[in-house]
Amino acid sequence: MQKLVRSAVLAGYAFAAISPLYAQWGGGDWTTIGNDGQRSSWVRSDAKISPDTMRKPGFQLVWKIKPKNEARQLNSLTPPALLDFYIGYRGFRSLGFAGGSSNNVVGIDVDLGRIEWEKNLGSASPATFVAYPMAGGFSFGRGGPAKSGVGEPFEGAVTLKEQPFQFPDPPPPTTRRGRRTALPPNPFAPSPQYVYAVTADGKFHSLYVSNGEEPNPPIGFLPPNANALGLIVFDNTAYVATVDGCSGVENRVWALNLESKKVTHWKSGGGAAGSAGFAVGPDRTLYVAARDGELTALEPDTLTVTSSYRAGKDFTSSPVVFEYKGKDLIAVATGDGRMQLLDTAALGSQPLSTTPAFSSDNFAAGALASWQDSAGTRWVLAPAAGLVATGTGFAASNGEIKNGAIVAFKVMEENGAPRLRPGWVSRDMVSPLPPVIVNGVVFALSSGEFRSSDTQVTAAERVQRSSNAVLYALDAATGKELWSSGATIRSFVHSGGLAAGGSRVYVGGHDGTQYAFGFPMEH
Repeated sequence: MQKLVRSAVLAGYAFAAISPLYAQWGGGDWTTIGNDGQRSSWVRSDAKISPDTMRKPGFQLVWKIKPKNEARQLNSLTPPALLDFYIGYRGFRSLGFAGGSSNNVVGIDVDLGRIEWEKNLGSASPATFVAYPMAGGFSFGRGGPAKSGVGEPFEGAVTLKEQPFQFPDPPPPTTRRGRRTALPPNPFAPSPQYVYAVTADGKFHSLYVSNGEEPNPPIGFLPPNANALGLIVFDNTAYVATVDGCSGVENRVWALNLESKKVTHWKSGGGAAGSAGFAVGPDRTLYVAARDGELTALEPDTLTVTSSYRAGKDFTSSPVVFEYKGKDLIAVATGDGRMQLLDTAALGSQPLSTTPAFSSDNFAAGALASWQDSAGTRWVLAPAAGLVATGTGFAASNGEIKNGAIVAFKVMEENGAPRLRPGWVSRDMVSPLPPVIVNGVVFALSSGEFRSSDTQVTAAERVQRSSNAVLYALDAATGKELWSSGATIRSFVHSGGLAAGGSRVYVGGHDGTQYAFGFPMEH
């Protein structure tokens, strides 16, 4: 199996948030990369998708569209962010927003598979950027307000709580680990909803979700032509990581206060590892896993270092944060094919657990995923390349692995401390991307991308040597295959990955086609 080398394509990424107000009624908002600030890639509930329904016929391609966009080397479309049950001047809409490598933001009616609007933001450099929406507040008829915030575990990157019958009193300030958090803003104050984007010139853009119009001038944020990823917006501040030193821009984490327009930054020696840039804990602390093996905790706003841990080996994934028995834990992958588990309250201490090497290849995992089953068992999932290493102790295997697979670990209590223990290995997949979990179903993508450690292999050669992607649905408890897209997807998929919500899963091919898989709507 060929190893992964990060392509040197200039990129700018923008992320914001949607609140999962209607999740209990079957709606779902994919709030940011990894779905929430903690980067869990977990959709907690869904009205139609479950292991039982996926064992029956019905889940299929429901639409595909091809926006006006030209692939730039390996980059094309980003996974869409999802805003379910948006109510605007044109009535009810379930919207998705994708960024394109031609400096486009595309608004899609995901129920009808129809482009609602396209906005070209223009730039002197043909960089790729990603746009994600944020719920900025109340929209008439939506059924509840939305406010900015990272959210607690099991909530999205924006915290929204519906209060039936009466308006609640403002909650008092809370204290977590000695740090006092600010009072939340008035959740009932009307305000518009935006898609946020960062373009190649380093400007930060705010677009209306309804029509893509930009009411205010963009804000200067980054140096031009930076390779940026993982940008997320909460508490009226935008955060992003710059990596690879593109155009001389140093590896840093950046913060932009949207009110004062003040920019703050922190220098990362090795550059943020993984495809999500960083994760955000429930107390709004930013956690950055660098490629030089240092995991750093940063205060929001000021980006002041509060604690750090040095692994002694390179990190190859963004961290994922989750709650386990009252503790906030972090899982992160290392370059030797292992996973480490740490306690955020004692970051400078030794890891709580380190797994055996689960991959025979020095594979950049990109990102991890985490979910909790109905019995209360916490799982952590990772893509692996090459053969699964022998002696790892996985009890459930789903066939011979030649190219790669999804591996799943359980978090188990042993001698009073949490440990990562092998759970299952999926079927064989070519260059698998980080999976998503929807209501007990793991959706995993065999991306088909040809990856090589040979720096002389060009992007064009990699495109030519890649194969078509395949989407799989797996039982999240066993890894057993429940469904496959077969030959439906007509190109490979680069590192953009998957998005899910509203009983659908979205895949963006390198050829510029956006696919939506789900159960057909009843008319």
